[in-house]
Amino acid sequence: MKKFSIIFLIFFLILFTAIIKNSTKRIDDEIFGLKENIRILKKDFENIKLEHDYLSSSERLLKFQDLYFEDLLIKKSIDEMNLLNQKSNFFEIKAFKFTNE
Repeated sequence: MKKFSIIFLIFFLILFTAIIKNSTKRIDDEIFGLKENIRILKKDFENIKLEHDYLSSSERLLKFQDLYFEDLLIKKSIDEMNLLNQKSNFFEIKAFKFTNE
């Protein structure tokens, strides 16, 4: 009876160890996948932030206007803005509505 209980205990410990090991490996794989996703998203975020910081500077925009557009760009009031919708073969112009009004 003692031999049987020792063999059963050893078998149980081996089985329990295998289950723990498999679940740990699965969790490690999930963590690795999440870290890779975070790394990719951080890289994209840094690129987008750099682009935003570079292009949103008013001095930069004025330089680009002078370099590329010269007199093609004209200043407009925000009230003069309209929406242009294309429906099949014709265009429809609507007044732009602001969300805070």
